[in-house]
Amino acid sequence: MGRDRRSFLHSTAGAALGLAVPAGWAQREPAVPGPRLRLIRNATCVIQYGGRAILLDPFLSDAGALPAFNNTPNPRPNPLMPLPVPAAQIVTGIDATLLTHLHVDHWDTVARDLHPRGAMLFAQPADMARLSETGFTGARSIDATVSWEGITIARTGARHGTGDMGRRMGAVSGYVLKQQGSPTVYIAGDTIWCPEVADAIRDHAPNIIVVNAGEARFLGADPIIMGLDDVVSVCKAAPQARVIAVHMEAVNHCVLTREGLRTGLSRSGLASAVLIPRDGEELRLG
Repeated sequence: MGRDRRSFLHSTAGAALGLAVPAGWAQREPAVPGPRLRLIRNATCVIQYGGRAILLDPFLSDAGALPAFNNTPNPRPNPLMPLPVPAAQIVTGIDATLLTHLHVDHWDTVARDLHPRGAMLFAQPADMARLSETGFTGARSIDATVSWEGITIARTGARHGTGDMGRRMGAVSGYVLKQQGSPTVYIAGDTIWCPEVADAIRDHAPNIIVVNAGEARFLGADPIIMGLDDVVSVCKAAPQARVIAVHMEAVNHCVLTREGLRTGLSRSGLASAVLIPRDGEELRLG
């Protein structure tokens, strides 16, 4: 990419969204050109890449519409925060949806209802049967890699926790987006720092790494997604990459806040290494 991390990712002008955003805001030719990522909430993002709009892990329920995750430190109804724009606007103009797994905070009923059954949807092999059973005829499995609209999407390994809890969380995946002339984007997914993440960084040499960093956990168990120490490990393994931290402050089992992550990164000398977007904020990736 030719720039150090201090020149890194920066927000576009007017990045914070209000509710008056016009319909179709995920259009292919917005005012700001080039690859971009807009955090919606939690792990849900719209990624503009290769001239296409990709919706990642849509979690579109209204604030408080779902019960709290059981056996967790903060028993409040989910989601904890409202969407920055109405759900119907988020899915307007989307070219494809990319699912790391089917847990409710990555693929909820609202997202399923809004997603056309025949529209393009990429998922891990472990989830194809459920998607087929619910009528998503446009679902396509990413076994290793797929090519779509000039973009290569590679699936990477992940570990959604440790021990018995990690096994109970089931199969999860990350993805790498590649296109000639564009930055390589690694979406780590719901994972802790683990050999599979290290392998993905080594094998794909990503320019951008998106990590889920809310340190979600259940009582009496280790975290099931990254926390501060995991993000520090990612930064050290990929010192030339640009890191974006999401999946915070939106579901009740996430215990690490944005401010907590900033403070910890500052103490580790990595304050400038990670960008932590607000809900609704758009970032330029190159």
